[in-house]
Amino acid sequence: MKPQPSIASALALLISVHPGNAAEIHLQSPLDFQVIQREKGDTGNLMVRGHTGTEAQQWQYRLAGKGRDGVALDEAWRDFPEPPQKGDFDFAIMAPAGGWYRLEVRATKDGQSLADAVVEHVGVGEVFVVAGQSNAGNYGAEKQQSQSGQVSSFDGNKWVIANDPQRGAGGEGGSFMPAFGDAMAERFHVPIGLVPVAAGGTSVRAWLPAGVEFAQQTTRGIGVRPTASGQWESTGALFNKLADRLATLGPRGCRAVLWHQGESDAGQARGGASADQQISGAQYAAFMETLIRASRERAQWSVPWFTAQTTYHSETDSSDDEFRAAQKAAWDKGLAMPGPDTDALGGELRAGVHFKAAGLQKHGALWVEKVAPWLEAQLSAERPR
Repeated sequence: MKPQPSIASALALLISVHPGNAAEIHLQSPLDFQVIQREKGDTGNLMVRGHTGTEAQQWQYRLAGKGRDGVALDEAWRDFPEPPQKGDFDFAIMAPAGGWYRLEVRATKDGQSLADAVVEHVGVGEVFVVAGQSNAGNYGAEKQQSQSGQVSSFDGNKWVIANDPQRGAGGEGGSFMPAFGDAMAERFHVPIGLVPVAAGGTSVRAWLPAGVEFAQQTTRGIGVRPTASGQWESTGALFNKLADRLATLGPRGCRAVLWHQGESDAGQARGGASADQQISGAQYAAFMETLIRASRERAQWSVPWFTAQTTYHSETDSSDDEFRAAQKAAWDKGLAMPGPDTDALGGELRAGVHFKAAGLQKHGALWVEKVAPWLEAQLSAERPR
């Protein structure tokens, strides 16, 4: 039976303190339902970090559960690498890919437990950042749920089971993320972590770092501001949100960024917007290059990107050749890998520009078709021979 979040498990951690004893252990890391990106050799560094006012003779931890191969972990208690220093402890456990695991920490004296702390669900698997505009967020017609219970999402503060609407992204409806996560969890036998940051109605211009100027105001004015030179620039808010999530995850803390955006840039003039708000395909390609390179610079590692082809507005305006070519340019330059072609998802799957439930399922499946073979190749190259 899949784990179901409860009021208790929605907390960042679960702490038990023995009756009549003021001793306690506060864990800041890991968080409940957190997924750690696995590294070479099918392992991940699980950071155990926290604070205590307890004085004890012995500090121990253990990890319980099954790895991705179905084999149970050795649940023996192990000593901390060193006792807490001024009440703080911070060390890494090398954990095998799999989960959910249960982490327990305890302090003992004279063979008696003084205090303990538990995190019920921790996984070592695959983590993906999901960015872009509404079809990368919660604007689908029907909310979706993770059927496997092996998919969680992170909003910068908490990890929770990835049921729509996804925390951290705009909108209150459905998304492709539960379908994508479930299929990836089934295929790779590890928990899947998603980090949603998409914002509805946003141009690529709104995702640029502050200070990059352009001549054309966006059609909705989201995330941009005028400059002293009479041009426009991004406020930097969305870029900073993306960069902050990458920084929180840490170097190689995710497998890739999944980018789905373009509807708010392609064919705006055809939709009735002022011609002076329309950027060209060449500008779009240049802005995407700026965004991807800036994200890697801020993250301090070469974050892989997958970028979709997405220019659909309606059945009578379902594809824009100029902007599809601009989106493909990122692949041709080696800046990003091909994401799905969602222009191919027709009107029977859509409620306007957004997706019905069947469309969300298909959208998730298309992402799996692109990401999974690449990931399999990555894992094959990473595993010891």
